[in-house]
Amino acid sequence: MALTLEAPAVDIGKAARAARRPRRGRRLTGDGVASSVFLLPILAVFLVLFAVPVVQTVYYSFTDYKGLAPVVNWVGFDNYVQIFNDPSLLVGLGFTLTFALTTTIAITALAIPLAVVLNRKFMGRTFARSLFFFVGVPAQAIIGLIWQYIFSPLKTGALNSFLVTLGLPSVPWLADSTLAQFCVIFVAVWAQVGWHATLYLAYLQAIPADLYEQASIDGASRRQQFWNITMPELVPALAVSSFLLITGGLKIYDLAFALTGGGPGYATNTITQQIIQRGLSQFDYGLGSALAVLFTIACLVVVLLQIRAATALTRRYS
Repeated sequence: MALTLEAPAVDIGKAARAARRPRRGRRLTGDGVASSVFLLPILAVFLVLFAVPVVQTVYYSFTDYKGLAPVVNWVGFDNYVQIFNDPSLLVGLGFTLTFALTTTIAITALAIPLAVVLNRKFMGRTFARSLFFFVGVPAQAIIGLIWQYIFSPLKTGALNSFLVTLGLPSVPWLADSTLAQFCVIFVAVWAQVGWHATLYLAYLQAIPADLYEQASIDGASRRQQFWNITMPELVPALAVSSFLLITGGLKIYDLAFALTGGGPGYATNTITQQIIQRGLSQFDYGLGSALAVLFTIACLVVVLLQIRAATALTRRYS
């Protein structure tokens, strides 16, 4: 009886893939090394411009470093305790938060209706769009100086001169604490409404016109179309705009400083102004660093809360 031996079936495709696997692994490894090499300059810039300064700031916040003397003494949490016991710093923190929240709400409430109006067809629409956009193009410091002349508490100020010609008494716009805070917030809203309206306008132009036509056929009013079509489509723009407004409002410095110089008293003083004055002008790097650390933590908390709110809003209307 003859025995016949049969060779086992060989999957040629599987064998070929197995033969190529080591070579493929070597190629991926080489690509990974090449990618890492190209990322080294970015990593170096991150370490030099961000990571190292942050670590130094945290370290200096626990010392009495003055920037001039080479001797650095460890003081623990004394700088942080001083911050919460300093009325001027607390006033600056309060005004910064008030400014950020108020401008965000006011600009959003004005920019969306303005964008809806600018999205309609009317004579001079292009000129109107350009006018509202270029209002916020100049630097905040220049805008602050211009409005400083307009809101001057003297009778020679532009607005007070106009009031006097009408037989009305002059108003101490920048000499009163409450009025000065109002002026700073008003100028910030005036300068940024047009820019953010342009942002919303870009999203409005991406909404298909068929949605509005179908809604009109179904008998929906303009108000119903706005709340059921326009607003859900503007949720991504709302998230971007509010993020820019919150972050910009928290780090406000140039507009308030140019308009009021932080006064009267500490009414319009901001956290960034305090950091610069304490750290650079008064050479108290320890206190300035502690203030910067607390301000960074507060900004992170606010931004994280805003991201969560934007995510929840996006999920709701998606």
